[in-house]
Amino acid sequence: MSTPARSARGVALAVFLVALIACAPFRSVQPDTQASALALRVKPATFNLEDPAATRVGRLIWRGGITLSADHAAFGGWSDLEVGADGSRVRAVSDAGAWLVGQLRYDPAGRLVGFDNAQLGRLKAPDGTWLVSKAWADAESLATLPDGSLLVGFERRHRVLRYPAGDEAQGGGLAGTPRPFPTPAALAGTPANTGLEAMAVLPDGRLLLLAEALQLKPGTTTGWIGTLRDGVPSWSPFHYTLVEGFRPTAAASLPDGDIVLLERTAGLPGGWRVRVMRLRAAALAPDAVVQAEELARLATPWVTENLEGIAARRGRNGETLLWLIADDNFSFLQQTMLLHFALAD
Repeated sequence: MSTPARSARGVALAVFLVALIACAPFRSVQPDTQASALALRVKPATFNLEDPAATRVGRLIWRGGITLSADHAAFGGWSDLEVGADGSRVRAVSDAGAWLVGQLRYDPAGRLVGFDNAQLGRLKAPDGTWLVSKAWADAESLATLPDGSLLVGFERRHRVLRYPAGDEAQGGGLAGTPRPFPTPAALAGTPANTGLEAMAVLPDGRLLLLAEALQLKPGTTTGWIGTLRDGVPSWSPFHYTLVEGFRPTAAASLPDGDIVLLERTAGLPGGWRVRVMRLRAAALAPDAVVQAEELARLATPWVTENLEGIAARRGRNGETLLWLIADDNFSFLQQTMLLHFALAD
């Protein structure tokens, strides 16, 4: 057996064990109460363990990737991200109640190579106190409303908080004091660790929420489309088709109005496996059963991890660009990865 093949299978085994570790009781890793500068160690990510010349998987064209680490107990667990219109500014939230902001750096060919000016802080509750316990601090999804305010979706204590628009250097509003945001009544029936993993604001102003696992119809999980009126959403459910054990972990609006999603599963053989999906916005209707189209599948030997966040933007040349972030579960066996792709026509 070749050395790369042995390495790939070793990675798969390690990742499967991490999936089991992730189910263990949570170790508290609380960020400082004040935002602070963060020194990051940045290394390039390998796209394909067996073929250094590879540049494409499915409809994804590799635009570089990095692994990130820091000497801070709260760095890790990144569950969703957003990238600014120019592709530089980035912000993320973690399942330990932290936020991260900074600037992405690219080489002349547009490949992601760095993460500069990182700042890390802690999310607040509506009463102004810090989100401390895992039950209340488990942020899993992030989206921006047209007025610049930020929606953060939480699981375990299933809810959405609306953070005010604010200075990018201070979390882009994530350092502020939020207000509760109305959610669908059925969300309360979601199992504790399978809540609002995916959330997006569509170009037409509608909101999309998607639970990781809330089965109201066989073979599906439940999502909702919300229409805002005077700042208050009205929600209509839809049902997202599940296949092969994959579950949704993130969503973002594409420039053309459709939705790009991540789906994830883990196990032997293969370790972490991730599907990048497109969901047609036109298919979203009350009580509809919808099925997304697979754009690419990331599994060993392709670069893969516990990918939980996705962002999408139009590039300078008109192409659709994607960024994917991994939750390392605060485990030495995993990595915080930030991956960059262009979507092929």
